[in-house]
Amino acid sequence: MTKPPQPPQPHQGDGGGKPPLGVGMVGYAFMGAAHSQGWRTAGRVFDLPLSPVLAAVCGRDGDAVRAMAGRHGWAAAETDWHALITRDDVDLVDICTPGDSHAEIAIAALAAGKHVLCEKPLANTVEEAEAMVQAAAAARERGQLAMVGFNYRRVPATALARKMVAEGRLGALRHLRVTYLQDWLVDPEFPLTWRLRKEAAGSGALGDLGAHIVDLAQYLVGEPVAGVSALTETFVRERPLPAGASSGLADAGGGDGRGPVTVDDAALFTGRFASGVIASFEATRFATGRKNALRIELNGERGSLAFDLERLNELSYHDHTEPGAHAGFRRILVTEPDHPYLEAWWPPGHGLGYEHTFVHQARDLVHAIASGTAPEPSFADGLQVQRVLAAVEESAAKNSVYTPVLPVDPIGPVTPTAPTTPTTV
Repeated sequence: MTKPPQPPQPHQGDGGGKPPLGVGMVGYAFMGAAHSQGWRTAGRVFDLPLSPVLAAVCGRDGDAVRAMAGRHGWAAAETDWHALITRDDVDLVDICTPGDSHAEIAIAALAAGKHVLCEKPLANTVEEAEAMVQAAAAARERGQLAMVGFNYRRVPATALARKMVAEGRLGALRHLRVTYLQDWLVDPEFPLTWRLRKEAAGSGALGDLGAHIVDLAQYLVGEPVAGVSALTETFVRERPLPAGASSGLADAGGGDGRGPVTVDDAALFTGRFASGVIASFEATRFATGRKNALRIELNGERGSLAFDLERLNELSYHDHTEPGAHAGFRRILVTEPDHPYLEAWWPPGHGLGYEHTFVHQARDLVHAIASGTAPEPSFADGLQVQRVLAAVEESAAKNSVYTPVLPVDPIGPVTPTAPTTPTTV
Protein backbone atom coordinates (compact mmCIF):
# COMPACT_ATOMS: atom_id res chain seq x y z
CA MET A 1 0.00 0.00 0.00
CA THR A 2 1.04 3.59 -0.54
CA LYS A 3 2.88 5.11 2.38
CA PRO A 4 1.04 8.06 3.92
CA PRO A 5 2.28 11.38 2.51
CA GLN A 6 4.06 13.90 4.66
CA PRO A 7 2.07 16.90 5.90
CA PRO A 8 1.72 19.67 3.30
CA GLN A 9 3.99 22.69 3.36
CA PRO A 10 2.59 25.58 5.40
CA HIS A 11 1.96 27.82 2.39
CA GLN A 12 -0.18 25.11 0.78
CA GLY A 13 -2.71 24.81 3.56
CA ASP A 14 -4.11 21.56 4.91
CA GLY A 15 -7.50 21.48 3.17
CA GLY A 16 -9.40 22.12 6.41
CA GLY A 17 -7.91 19.11 8.20
CA LYS A 18 -8.70 16.63 5.39
CA PRO A 19 -6.17 13.87 4.72
CA PRO A 20 -3.56 15.04 2.20
CA LEU A 21 -3.01 13.41 -1.17
CA GLY A 22 0.60 13.96 -2.16
CA VAL A 23 1.02 14.53 -5.90
CA GLY A 24 4.29 14.08 -7.76
CA MET A 25 4.40 15.20 -11.39
CA VAL A 26 6.86 14.13 -14.09
CA GLY A 27 7.13 16.75 -16.85
CA TYR A 28 6.82 20.49 -16.51
CA ALA A 29 6.16 22.14 -19.88
CA PHE A 30 2.74 22.93 -21.43
CA MET A 31 0.86 19.99 -19.93
CA GLY A 32 2.74 20.26 -16.67
CA ALA A 33 1.53 23.82 -16.25
CA ALA A 34 -2.05 22.82 -17.06
CA HIS A 35 -2.01 19.91 -14.61
CA SER A 36 -0.43 22.12 -11.94
CA GLN A 37 -3.32 24.52 -12.28
CA GLY A 38 -5.76 21.65 -11.88
CA TRP A 39 -4.17 20.22 -8.74
CA ARG A 40 -3.63 23.64 -7.20
CA THR A 41 -7.24 24.73 -7.76
CA ALA A 42 -9.46 21.66 -7.34
CA GLY A 43 -9.50 21.65 -3.54
CA ARG A 44 -10.13 25.39 -3.40
CA VAL A 45 -13.26 25.13 -5.56
CA PHE A 46 -14.75 21.72 -4.83
CA ASP A 47 -15.40 20.07 -1.47
CA LEU A 48 -12.94 17.20 -1.83
CA PRO A 49 -12.53 14.26 0.57
CA LEU A 50 -8.72 14.53 0.28
CA SER A 51 -6.54 17.63 0.03
CA PRO A 52 -4.20 17.59 -2.99
CA VAL A 53 -0.67 18.62 -2.04
CA LEU A 54 1.84 19.58 -4.73
CA ALA A 55 4.68 17.55 -3.25
CA ALA A 56 7.28 17.41 -6.04
CA VAL A 57 7.74 18.01 -9.75
CA CYS A 58 10.37 16.30 -11.88
CA GLY A 59 12.29 17.24 -15.02
CA ARG A 60 15.77 16.61 -16.46
CA ASP A 61 16.82 20.28 -16.51
CA GLY A 62 17.40 21.14 -12.86
CA ASP A 63 17.30 24.92 -13.23
CA ALA A 64 14.16 24.83 -15.36
CA VAL A 65 12.27 22.42 -13.13
CA ARG A 66 13.16 24.38 -9.99
CA ALA A 67 11.93 27.57 -11.64
CA MET A 68 8.72 25.80 -12.63
CA ALA A 69 8.26 24.46 -9.08
CA GLY A 70 8.51 27.97 -7.65
CA ARG A 71 6.18 29.43 -10.24
CA HIS A 72 3.43 26.82 -9.83
CA GLY A 73 3.64 26.05 -6.12
CA TRP A 74 5.41 22.68 -6.00
CA ALA A 75 7.15 22.07 -2.68
CA ALA A 76 10.18 20.28 -4.17
CA ALA A 77 11.91 19.54 -7.46
CA GLU A 78 13.58 16.34 -8.70
CA THR A 79 15.66 15.59 -11.79
CA ASP A 80 15.19 11.79 -11.75
CA TRP A 81 11.70 10.30 -11.94
CA HIS A 82 12.95 7.16 -10.19
CA ALA A 83 13.58 9.30 -7.12
CA LEU A 84 10.19 10.98 -7.41
CA ILE A 85 8.16 7.76 -7.43
CA THR A 86 9.86 6.52 -4.24
CA ARG A 87 9.25 9.69 -2.20
CA ASP A 88 7.23 9.12 0.95
CA ASP A 89 5.28 12.33 0.38
CA VAL A 90 4.04 11.23 -3.06
CA ASP A 91 0.81 9.23 -3.20
CA LEU A 92 0.01 9.83 -6.86
CA VAL A 93 2.29 10.16 -9.89
CA ASP A 94 1.05 12.46 -12.66
CA ILE A 95 2.81 11.76 -15.98
CA CYS A 96 3.07 14.72 -18.37
CA THR A 97 6.03 13.56 -20.48
CA PRO A 98 6.28 12.63 -24.18
CA GLY A 99 4.68 9.30 -25.00
CA ASP A 100 7.90 7.33 -25.25
CA SER A 101 8.28 7.33 -21.46
CA HIS A 102 4.65 6.82 -20.40
CA ALA A 103 4.77 3.04 -20.09
CA GLU A 104 8.05 2.85 -18.18
CA ILE A 105 7.10 5.53 -15.65
CA ALA A 106 3.50 4.38 -15.16
CA ILE A 107 4.37 0.71 -14.65
CA ALA A 108 7.16 1.57 -12.21
CA ALA A 109 4.97 4.02 -10.28
CA LEU A 110 2.16 1.47 -9.93
CA ALA A 111 4.68 -1.14 -8.76
CA ALA A 112 5.93 1.39 -6.20
CA GLY A 113 2.43 1.60 -4.73
CA LYS A 114 1.36 4.91 -6.25
CA HIS A 115 -1.83 5.95 -7.99
CA VAL A 116 -1.19 7.14 -11.55
CA LEU A 117 -2.62 9.79 -13.86
CA CYS A 118 -1.12 9.58 -17.36
CA GLU A 119 -1.54 12.10 -20.16
CA LYS A 120 -2.97 11.00 -23.51
CA PRO A 121 -2.35 9.14 -25.68
CA LEU A 122 -1.73 6.40 -23.16
CA ALA A 123 1.38 5.11 -24.95
CA ASN A 124 3.17 5.13 -28.30
CA THR A 125 2.21 1.56 -29.22
CA VAL A 126 -0.56 -0.92 -28.57
CA GLU A 127 1.94 -3.27 -26.91
CA GLU A 128 3.01 -0.59 -24.43
CA ALA A 129 -0.62 0.27 -23.68
CA GLU A 130 -1.46 -3.40 -23.10
CA ALA A 131 1.40 -3.68 -20.61
CA MET A 132 0.13 -0.57 -18.82
CA VAL A 133 -3.39 -2.01 -18.60
CA GLN A 134 -2.07 -5.23 -17.12
CA ALA A 135 0.01 -3.28 -14.59
CA ALA A 136 -3.03 -1.18 -13.68
CA ALA A 137 -5.16 -4.30 -13.18
CA ALA A 138 -2.57 -5.81 -10.84
CA ALA A 139 -2.22 -2.53 -8.95
CA ARG A 140 -6.00 -2.29 -8.61
CA GLU A 141 -5.90 -5.47 -6.57
CA ARG A 142 -3.49 -3.71 -4.20
CA GLY A 143 -5.62 -0.57 -3.97
CA GLN A 144 -3.87 1.70 -6.49
CA LEU A 145 -5.89 3.39 -9.23
CA ALA A 146 -4.88 4.51 -12.73
CA MET A 147 -6.52 7.02 -15.06
CA VAL A 148 -5.66 8.47 -18.48
CA GLY A 149 -6.07 12.22 -18.99
CA PHE A 150 -8.59 12.84 -21.75
CA ASN A 151 -9.53 16.25 -20.39
CA TYR A 152 -12.16 17.12 -23.00
CA ARG A 153 -14.54 14.72 -21.29
CA ARG A 154 -14.45 17.26 -18.45
CA VAL A 155 -15.85 20.21 -20.43
CA PRO A 156 -19.30 20.76 -18.87
CA ALA A 157 -20.91 20.95 -22.33
CA THR A 158 -19.51 17.59 -23.49
CA ALA A 159 -20.47 15.98 -20.18
CA LEU A 160 -23.99 17.35 -20.66
CA ALA A 161 -24.02 16.01 -24.22
CA ARG A 162 -23.12 12.54 -22.94
CA LYS A 163 -25.95 12.76 -20.39
CA MET A 164 -28.45 13.77 -23.08
CA VAL A 165 -27.38 10.91 -25.37
CA ALA A 166 -27.60 8.41 -22.49
CA GLU A 167 -31.09 9.68 -21.66
CA GLY A 168 -32.22 9.01 -25.22
CA ARG A 169 -32.75 12.64 -26.20
CA LEU A 170 -31.36 11.91 -29.69
CA GLY A 171 -32.94 8.49 -30.02
CA ALA A 172 -30.96 5.96 -32.06
CA LEU A 173 -27.74 7.57 -33.27
CA ARG A 174 -26.99 7.63 -36.99
CA HIS A 175 -24.04 9.91 -37.72
CA LEU A 176 -21.04 11.34 -35.89
CA ARG A 177 -18.60 13.79 -37.45
CA VAL A 178 -15.66 15.28 -35.63
CA THR A 179 -12.68 17.44 -36.59
CA TYR A 180 -9.70 18.76 -34.66
CA LEU A 181 -7.90 21.48 -36.59
CA GLN A 182 -4.76 23.47 -35.71
CA ASP A 183 -2.25 25.41 -37.79
CA TRP A 184 0.97 25.65 -35.78
CA LEU A 185 2.97 23.57 -38.27
CA VAL A 186 2.04 25.49 -41.44
CA ASP A 187 5.42 27.25 -41.53
CA PRO A 188 7.86 24.78 -43.18
CA GLU A 189 10.69 26.33 -41.15
CA PHE A 190 9.11 25.44 -37.81
CA PRO A 191 11.77 23.29 -36.09
CA LEU A 192 11.82 19.53 -35.73
CA THR A 193 10.54 19.28 -32.15
CA TRP A 194 9.87 16.01 -30.33
CA ARG A 195 6.25 16.01 -31.48
CA LEU A 196 7.52 15.50 -35.05
CA ARG A 197 9.64 12.45 -34.26
CA LYS A 198 7.97 9.05 -34.16
CA GLU A 199 10.36 7.61 -31.58
CA ALA A 200 9.25 10.28 -29.09
CA ALA A 201 5.64 11.04 -30.05
CA GLY A 202 4.45 7.76 -31.57
CA SER A 203 2.52 9.57 -34.29
CA GLY A 204 1.78 13.14 -35.33
CA ALA A 205 -1.61 14.82 -35.59
CA LEU A 206 -3.12 11.34 -35.27
CA GLY A 207 -1.90 10.78 -31.71
CA ASP A 208 -1.76 14.40 -30.61
CA LEU A 209 -5.23 15.43 -31.82
CA GLY A 210 -6.80 12.23 -33.12
CA ALA A 211 -6.55 10.54 -29.72
CA HIS A 212 -8.73 13.29 -28.25
CA ILE A 213 -11.45 13.04 -30.87
CA VAL A 214 -11.52 9.24 -30.88
CA ASP A 215 -11.97 9.19 -27.11
CA LEU A 216 -14.57 11.97 -27.22
CA ALA A 217 -16.49 10.17 -29.96
CA GLN A 218 -16.51 6.89 -28.02
CA TYR A 219 -17.48 8.74 -24.83
CA LEU A 220 -20.45 10.45 -26.47
CA VAL A 221 -21.68 7.48 -28.51
CA GLY A 222 -21.19 5.14 -25.56
CA GLU A 223 -19.37 2.35 -27.40
CA PRO A 224 -15.99 1.75 -29.04
CA VAL A 225 -15.13 2.25 -32.70
CA ALA A 226 -15.35 -1.11 -34.51
CA GLY A 227 -13.34 -0.34 -37.64
CA VAL A 228 -11.78 2.42 -39.75
CA SER A 229 -10.69 3.36 -43.26
CA ALA A 230 -7.96 6.00 -43.31
CA LEU A 231 -5.61 8.37 -45.10
CA THR A 232 -2.58 10.08 -43.56
CA GLU A 233 -0.16 12.58 -45.07
CA THR A 234 3.07 14.36 -44.17
CA PHE A 235 3.16 17.66 -46.03
CA VAL A 236 6.59 18.89 -44.88
CA ARG A 237 9.02 16.01 -44.75
CA GLU A 238 12.13 17.80 -43.50
CA ARG A 239 12.55 20.60 -40.96
CA PRO A 240 15.32 22.57 -39.21
CA LEU A 241 16.77 20.97 -36.11
CA PRO A 242 15.68 22.87 -32.98
CA ALA A 243 18.08 25.32 -31.40
CA GLY A 244 16.86 24.75 -27.84
CA ALA A 245 14.34 23.04 -25.61
CA SER A 246 10.73 23.06 -26.77
CA SER A 247 7.32 21.99 -25.56
CA GLY A 248 6.41 21.08 -29.12
CA LEU A 249 3.88 23.91 -29.50
CA ALA A 250 6.44 26.70 -29.11
CA ASP A 251 10.16 26.65 -29.59
CA ALA A 252 13.45 28.49 -29.41
CA GLY A 253 13.83 28.63 -33.20
CA GLY A 254 15.71 26.52 -35.69
CA GLY A 255 19.37 25.62 -35.36
CA ASP A 256 21.94 24.27 -37.79
CA GLY A 257 21.05 21.33 -39.99
CA ARG A 258 17.80 19.64 -40.91
CA GLY A 259 16.15 16.35 -40.08
CA PRO A 260 13.31 14.17 -41.37
CA VAL A 261 9.74 14.46 -40.07
CA THR A 262 8.77 10.89 -39.18
CA VAL A 263 5.11 11.36 -38.21
CA ASP A 264 1.93 12.35 -40.02
CA ASP A 265 0.88 15.97 -40.42
CA ALA A 266 -2.78 15.09 -41.00
CA ALA A 267 -5.09 12.10 -40.64
CA LEU A 268 -8.51 11.63 -42.24
CA PHE A 269 -10.59 8.54 -41.57
CA THR A 270 -14.08 7.14 -41.50
CA GLY A 271 -15.27 4.79 -38.81
CA ARG A 272 -18.08 2.45 -37.92
CA PHE A 273 -19.55 1.54 -34.54
CA ALA A 274 -21.06 -1.90 -33.89
CA SER A 275 -24.51 -0.37 -33.37
CA GLY A 276 -24.50 1.01 -36.93
CA VAL A 277 -23.39 4.58 -36.21
CA ILE A 278 -21.07 5.82 -38.95
CA ALA A 279 -18.46 8.48 -38.28
CA SER A 280 -15.91 10.74 -39.93
CA PHE A 281 -12.75 12.04 -38.25
CA GLU A 282 -10.17 14.64 -39.30
CA ALA A 283 -7.07 15.71 -37.38
CA THR A 284 -4.52 18.15 -38.77
CA ARG A 285 -1.94 20.70 -37.69
CA PHE A 286 -2.02 22.35 -41.14
CA ALA A 287 -5.49 23.99 -41.14
CA THR A 288 -4.41 27.58 -41.76
CA GLY A 289 -6.24 29.97 -39.42
CA ARG A 290 -7.50 27.27 -37.05
CA LYS A 291 -5.90 27.43 -33.60
CA ASN A 292 -7.68 24.80 -31.50
CA ALA A 293 -10.84 24.03 -33.44
CA LEU A 294 -12.36 20.82 -32.12
CA ARG A 295 -15.91 20.38 -33.44
CA ILE A 296 -18.22 17.42 -33.02
CA GLU A 297 -21.79 16.74 -34.14
CA LEU A 298 -24.09 13.80 -33.47
CA ASN A 299 -27.25 13.13 -35.47
CA GLY A 300 -29.97 10.80 -34.19
CA GLU A 301 -33.52 9.86 -35.11
CA ARG A 302 -34.94 12.29 -32.54
CA GLY A 303 -32.45 15.14 -32.63
CA SER A 304 -28.88 16.39 -32.95
CA LEU A 305 -26.13 17.84 -30.76
CA ALA A 306 -23.14 19.94 -31.79
CA PHE A 307 -20.16 21.24 -29.80
CA ASP A 308 -17.31 23.62 -30.66
CA LEU A 309 -14.32 23.80 -28.29
CA GLU A 310 -13.74 27.42 -29.22
CA ARG A 311 -17.22 28.12 -27.81
CA LEU A 312 -16.87 25.64 -24.99
CA ASN A 313 -19.62 27.02 -22.73
CA GLU A 314 -22.24 26.30 -25.39
CA LEU A 315 -24.00 23.20 -26.70
CA SER A 316 -26.20 23.30 -29.81
CA TYR A 317 -29.29 21.08 -29.66
CA HIS A 318 -31.99 20.32 -32.21
CA ASP A 319 -35.14 18.54 -31.03
CA HIS A 320 -36.51 16.83 -34.13
CA THR A 321 -39.77 15.92 -32.35
CA GLU A 322 -40.89 19.56 -32.35
CA PRO A 323 -43.18 20.86 -35.12
CA GLY A 324 -41.17 22.00 -38.12
CA ALA A 325 -42.69 25.48 -38.04
CA HIS A 326 -40.53 26.46 -35.05
CA ALA A 327 -37.93 23.70 -34.87
CA GLY A 328 -34.20 24.26 -35.31
CA PHE A 329 -30.91 24.29 -33.45
CA ARG A 330 -30.93 26.21 -30.20
CA ARG A 331 -28.07 27.29 -27.98
CA ILE A 332 -27.79 25.81 -24.49
CA LEU A 333 -25.57 28.01 -22.33
CA VAL A 334 -23.91 25.41 -20.10
CA THR A 335 -23.37 27.53 -16.99
CA GLU A 336 -26.29 26.54 -14.74
CA PRO A 337 -25.53 25.07 -11.29
CA ASP A 338 -27.26 21.79 -12.23
CA HIS A 339 -25.03 21.31 -15.27
CA PRO A 340 -22.03 18.95 -14.83
CA TYR A 341 -19.28 20.47 -12.63
CA LEU A 342 -20.99 23.87 -12.36
CA GLU A 343 -22.27 23.46 -8.79
CA ALA A 344 -19.04 24.91 -7.38
CA TRP A 345 -18.26 27.64 -9.90
CA TRP A 346 -19.70 31.06 -10.74
CA PRO A 347 -23.27 32.39 -11.14
CA PRO A 348 -25.11 31.41 -14.36
CA GLY A 349 -23.71 33.08 -17.46
CA HIS A 350 -20.15 33.33 -16.16
CA GLY A 351 -18.23 31.01 -18.47
CA LEU A 352 -15.37 28.62 -17.80
CA GLY A 353 -12.29 27.93 -19.95
CA TYR A 354 -9.73 25.35 -21.05
CA GLU A 355 -7.89 25.28 -17.72
CA HIS A 356 -11.03 24.24 -15.84
CA THR A 357 -11.05 20.83 -17.56
CA PHE A 358 -7.90 19.97 -15.60
CA VAL A 359 -9.51 21.13 -12.34
CA HIS A 360 -12.45 18.83 -13.05
CA GLN A 361 -10.07 16.00 -13.92
CA ALA A 362 -8.32 16.38 -10.58
CA ARG A 363 -11.67 16.54 -8.77
CA ASP A 364 -12.91 13.31 -10.31
CA LEU A 365 -9.68 11.43 -9.63
CA VAL A 366 -9.53 12.54 -6.00
CA HIS A 367 -13.09 11.33 -5.42
CA ALA A 368 -12.28 7.99 -7.08
CA ILE A 369 -9.22 7.49 -4.89
CA ALA A 370 -11.10 8.39 -1.72
CA SER A 371 -13.98 6.02 -2.51
CA GLY A 372 -11.87 3.25 -4.05
CA THR A 373 -13.88 3.27 -7.28
CA ALA A 374 -12.33 2.85 -10.71
CA PRO A 375 -11.80 6.25 -12.36
CA GLU A 376 -12.78 7.06 -15.94
CA PRO A 377 -11.28 7.09 -18.46
CA SER A 378 -9.34 4.04 -17.38
CA PHE A 379 -6.12 2.67 -18.83
CA ALA A 380 -8.36 0.16 -20.65
CA ASP A 381 -10.15 3.10 -22.27
CA GLY A 382 -6.75 4.48 -23.26
CA LEU A 383 -5.83 1.11 -24.79
CA GLN A 384 -9.08 1.17 -26.78
CA VAL A 385 -8.09 4.54 -28.25
CA GLN A 386 -4.58 3.23 -28.96
CA ARG A 387 -6.03 0.33 -30.93
CA VAL A 388 -8.08 2.74 -33.03
CA LEU A 389 -4.97 4.82 -33.75
CA ALA A 390 -3.05 1.68 -34.73
CA ALA A 391 -5.88 0.62 -37.04
CA VAL A 392 -5.81 4.06 -38.69
CA GLU A 393 -2.08 3.74 -39.38
CA GLU A 394 -2.53 0.20 -40.70
CA SER A 395 -5.40 1.24 -42.96
CA ALA A 396 -3.50 4.23 -44.33
CA ALA A 397 -0.47 2.04 -45.07
CA LYS A 398 -2.73 -0.37 -47.01
CA ASN A 399 -4.34 2.22 -49.30
CA SER A 400 -7.29 2.93 -46.98
CA VAL A 401 -8.49 -0.67 -46.69
CA TYR A 402 -11.17 -1.08 -44.00
CA THR A 403 -9.43 -2.26 -40.83
CA PRO A 404 -11.29 -3.72 -37.84
CA VAL A 405 -10.41 -2.54 -34.34
CA LEU A 406 -9.81 -5.29 -31.81
CA PRO A 407 -12.10 -4.74 -28.81
CA VAL A 408 -10.55 -4.39 -25.36
CA ASP A 409 -12.35 -7.42 -23.88
CA PRO A 410 -11.71 -9.32 -21.67
CA ILE A 411 -10.12 -6.36 -19.90
CA GLY A 412 -13.38 -4.52 -20.43
CA PRO A 413 -15.11 -2.37 -23.03
CA VAL A 414 -15.42 1.41 -23.06
CA THR A 415 -18.24 2.17 -20.63
CA PRO A 416 -18.47 5.97 -20.45
CA THR A 417 -20.83 7.71 -18.08
CA ALA A 418 -21.67 11.35 -17.50
CA PRO A 419 -20.12 12.72 -14.31
CA THR A 420 -22.32 13.12 -11.28
CA THR A 421 -21.79 15.04 -8.09
CA PRO A 422 -20.12 12.44 -5.83
CA THR A 423 -20.91 12.02 -2.20
CA THR A 424 -18.15 13.43 -0.03
CA VAL A 425 -16.21 10.69 1.71
